[in-house]
Amino acid sequence: MIGRLALSAPCLAVAATALAQDAVIRVLPPTWLGFAPALLAQDLGCYAQQGVTLDFRFEDDRANVMAAMERGDIDADMRTVGEHQGRPRAPETPGIITGTIDISVGGDGVLVNGLISMVADLAGKRVAIEPNIPARLLLQMEFAKAGLSINDVDLREITTADSIAVFADPSIAAVDACEPFLSQAVSILTDRAPRMLVSSRDAPDLIVDVLTARDAAPAENPARFESLLRCVHRAADFQRASPDDFSRLAAPYYGLSAEEVSEIIETSMAYTTYEDDATYLGEGGGTGTLHPVFDAVMKLDIDSGAADTVLSAKDEIDNGLLTGLFVGHAR
Repeated sequence: MIGRLALSAPCLAVAATALAQDAVIRVLPPTWLGFAPALLAQDLGCYAQQGVTLDFRFEDDRANVMAAMERGDIDADMRTVGEHQGRPRAPETPGIITGTIDISVGGDGVLVNGLISMVADLAGKRVAIEPNIPARLLLQMEFAKAGLSINDVDLREITTADSIAVFADPSIAAVDACEPFLSQAVSILTDRAPRMLVSSRDAPDLIVDVLTARDAAPAENPARFESLLRCVHRAADFQRASPDDFSRLAAPYYGLSAEEVSEIIETSMAYTTYEDDATYLGEGGGTGTLHPVFDAVMKLDIDSGAADTVLSAKDEIDNGLLTGLFVGHAR
């Protein structure tokens, strides 16, 4: 399986053609199967039908993505709400949430050794985690329930790709990670009797992947972004109608087998439909269910130090492109 990080396979790029630059959609997300609908929409012919072309490249370093958006080199990013909020984002930082793509339902979690029976047992223990990853929010929520905070542990910052090697160290009581590392650690490090303390399956609405547009880009060419949203949702519909075909088409982009893709989708995540998207973001300038989630995650990010500026959901979420997205267009 695959997690939210770079693959050993060569970085893929769906190259822009000689079409006019204003018909090119430049997207720079991290390597995560949750964003596959944007890629699969090309295989399904959706972008060509919409008169646009996709320039899609994987980049796992958020700092590089933010710099590219600041320069105007890209039009959109795809990450979780929590990652969107993280430092150094401020209200003036380019990027506004215009849609959702998938939700995590088991793909992120906190793994503990066999000596830890409850979250309170982690107090004073050494916990390894990469800054700003979704599992950190899950751990914070569990700490809050126990009357603790992330400051009550000996926190060690790591790279998620190293989580298995790090958790092999007996001094590490817990590691926050994502798939495939969670499953791999359980199967490899049997001497540590690892078990899942909490996963995104326990809080399915907390970890939501969103499409963030460079603020000026939709204003310059709203039709281009409407095309992106339509195509993403058509591909999500295709996955629900033909899951095996979706997995077969997605596999080469991620260096996986179709069976591995199917396993990830079935156990770790769910793609959002247009109806889901409208529920999350709301329509016609109103609010949706994502707004209170945004505020709740914002508080967790501030409390943990992952963010240092309070952002407002109403200023960071815009459902203008989503409203009436399929009016006059085939679903």
